[in-house]
Amino acid sequence: MKVSIILAAGEGTRMKSSTPKVLHKILGIPMLGYVINSAKDSDVEKISVIIGHGKEKINEYFQNDDIIFRTQPMGEKIPYGTGFAVMQADLDYNDEDTVLILNGDTPLIKSKTLDGFIKYHEQGKFSCTILTADLENPYGYGRIVRDGDAQIYKIVEQKDASEKEKLIREINSGIFAFKGSDLREALRSLNTDNAQGELYLTDIIKTLFDEEKRIGGYRLRDNREIFGVNSRDHLSICTEIMKERVNRQYMLDGVSMINPDSVIIEPTVKIGRDTIIYPGAIIQGDTSIGENCTLYGNTRIVNSKIGDGVTVDNALIEESVVGDNTTIGPFAHLRPNANVGENVKIGNFVEVKNSNFGNGSKAGHLAYVGDADVGENVNVGCGVVFVNYDGKNKHRSEVGDHAFIGSNANLVAPVKVEDYGYIAAGSTITKDVYEGQLSVERAKQINIDGWVEKKGFK
Repeated sequence: MKVSIILAAGEGTRMKSSTPKVLHKILGIPMLGYVINSAKDSDVEKISVIIGHGKEKINEYFQNDDIIFRTQPMGEKIPYGTGFAVMQADLDYNDEDTVLILNGDTPLIKSKTLDGFIKYHEQGKFSCTILTADLENPYGYGRIVRDGDAQIYKIVEQKDASEKEKLIREINSGIFAFKGSDLREALRSLNTDNAQGELYLTDIIKTLFDEEKRIGGYRLRDNREIFGVNSRDHLSICTEIMKERVNRQYMLDGVSMINPDSVIIEPTVKIGRDTIIYPGAIIQGDTSIGENCTLYGNTRIVNSKIGDGVTVDNALIEESVVGDNTTIGPFAHLRPNANVGENVKIGNFVEVKNSNFGNGSKAGHLAYVGDADVGENVNVGCGVVFVNYDGKNKHRSEVGDHAFIGSNANLVAPVKVEDYGYIAAGSTITKDVYEGQLSVERAKQINIDGWVEKKGFK
């Protein structure tokens, strides 16, 4: 069995945040989530996450995932260190298991890399395999120390390294694979005889070497994969790398981006082929976008389903559904639970909320459609307001097929306009309008002669 132990107990003081470090998000997903997903995609069958600082929040966020959480004790007499953290998962693996050690603050590690790493470890029958990397500036990393036969025999941390050892460029990524029995036995030999006074997992390497156990080193091809996040600027750098990776994959799958650097798409999003995305778009959460769509300008789409052939121009769409060949915007807002049909136009400064808007219907500009069921081929004129709130409760309006709502009309809910009902411009409708009727509700117009001269305005 393949078991992964993910270390996520650190406080992350340099983040200067009340949020646990591993819950800080990159493109909508916590750092820890990326590490968990990479492990799962590498056919890891059991995941044990070691938590400490902010454990309640971490537990709550991942409560629906099939994960074991182990809490690292905290206190002045606790030795801490990576070795101590791994000890907390003692019950979660067996002697014959392959145990993969990962870090919750290195979200860029790819499942493909882990696949190759685990395969190398198992085929080589190593007791321990270290994921290593060559860095131009290895400062701060533990150095991989090899003997005259180029065999790894220890890892030395920066603070404990000699001047000669500090010149070594091959570093420990913090990712290991162990045979379960060798890991458990070697953990018992750890001590705190080091600069930090902690139990270093890396000290196991020297113990295994002295016992003539086989130790492997698997070199990383893309050093960015082990980039660790310790501060907000690190988080920003990591986000840029992930954005580039995610956008590139969408483009490889047939999506066009005019300027991918200016487009933010979360990896949970699905986008169909031949969709074109212009600069400034933000697409988030559980959103699916069909084929042959066009997204212009500062469009943001959140947790929504967009059909094929849809054009969205500088609009905000939240938790809504948009049918095929519909046009949204510019400067429109679909608020949660807007269900917009096919071949619809939702135009300039139109807001739709908690409403059904039927196929072929139009709201060209400056309208509010709230808590309404609008049929097919309905025209909603400029300045129309569906008055849905009485100060205490929300009420729904219903508009039938082929109805016409004239400009500046108010539909005061609850009210019903049947099929082919016509509402004259400027009317405030409080009573139902039946099929084929024209409803006019206006005060009688009065023109007063000489009024301007009497007021002295001329």
